[in-house]
Amino acid sequence: MELSNRVNAIKESPTLAITAKAGKLKAEGKDVIALAAGEPDFDTPQHIKDAAIEAINKGFTKYTPVSGTPGLKAAIVAKFKRDNGVEYKPSQILVSVGGKQSFFNLCQAFINPGDEVIVPAPYWVSYPDIVIIADGKPVIVECGIEQGFKLSPAQLEAAITPKTKMVVLNSPSNPTGAVYTLEELKALGEVLKKHPQILIASDDMYEHVMLGDTRFFNILNACPELYDQTILLNGVSKAYSMTGWRIGYAGGPEKLIKAMENVQSQSTSNPTSISQVAAEAALNGSQDCIKPMLEAFNARQKFVVDAFNAIPGLKCLTAGGAFYAFVDAREAIKRLAAAGTIPAATDLALGNYLLEQHMVAVVPGSAFGSEGYFRISFATSMQNLEKALARIAEALA
Repeated sequence: MELSNRVNAIKESPTLAITAKAGKLKAEGKDVIALAAGEPDFDTPQHIKDAAIEAINKGFTKYTPVSGTPGLKAAIVAKFKRDNGVEYKPSQILVSVGGKQSFFNLCQAFINPGDEVIVPAPYWVSYPDIVIIADGKPVIVECGIEQGFKLSPAQLEAAITPKTKMVVLNSPSNPTGAVYTLEELKALGEVLKKHPQILIASDDMYEHVMLGDTRFFNILNACPELYDQTILLNGVSKAYSMTGWRIGYAGGPEKLIKAMENVQSQSTSNPTSISQVAAEAALNGSQDCIKPMLEAFNARQKFVVDAFNAIPGLKCLTAGGAFYAFVDAREAIKRLAAAGTIPAATDLALGNYLLEQHMVAVVPGSAFGSEGYFRISFATSMQNLEKALARIAEALA
């Protein structure tokens, strides 16, 4: 059986693959600590679950409009105005089956063969492959720890060519937790104003998972005049611990949103009716349910950053948002490879060593376009983190 060139050009999501491998070892009775999956370890808040249960009991289990229920779209319009100061009409909103489908719809609706999409690295693992599925060309711009994992205006300008169709901005970032300041976004905006043909895809999925006293801004807060060339991508997965409910949404130019809706109409049709009711309750209800998660994430981040920086050969920055630590392990990898502890001086070899010999699952940085690093999620208990960090320290001793 000969598969398509399209599917042969992409790879399985590394984070999901490592999570599955760790799950297999757990099923075999191994004491594996999985730090790969990017989902909060908190339950979905009760008022959100109650709304979904009520919807089931009332029989709200049929098809909805492809673009989302009127109630949820109204809640999203209100959220964009309340939280971001951005005004959209319901016709500028599309509800999808998670943030991943929003980006997939976008690329299918907007990218033609050979179009270039600028993707700063480290990047969320799915960006390049989704661009490739659309026959586009990901243009990866390396933004290492030395520059706080953030794209500079000079790098952006240098990456733009006549074929550039889109640039992706993700703040807070998965995998690094880096957050662009208002001033940094204004500087990037000054470059993009000169290129009105370039669409800006602003992935704000971790908007409400802010750490310390860091504040969230997106590109439209910095440069409202970029409204017509920007699409905002968001969802309820992270802020409300609703990863399995699969609801993402996008706000942007009406023509583009309608094209994305057409794509979705030929794939999943509408998102799950019950999940849409739950998402509406999440957006319209009290936002106090987010606070206990943020308190826990702040405490956990301080612990893991301090612990990683105490291990020789590792370096870890304090992130401004999300619930990840992106660790520079280049020195440790060199040392382990020189000693013959790992077979090659790569982050993949380090990841296999940590999982197979020390029962800790991390995601190698190369999965995010940054060789020599690894990512952990601290969206797990402090007990798990303490055990995992002790094991990593022992592995690298």
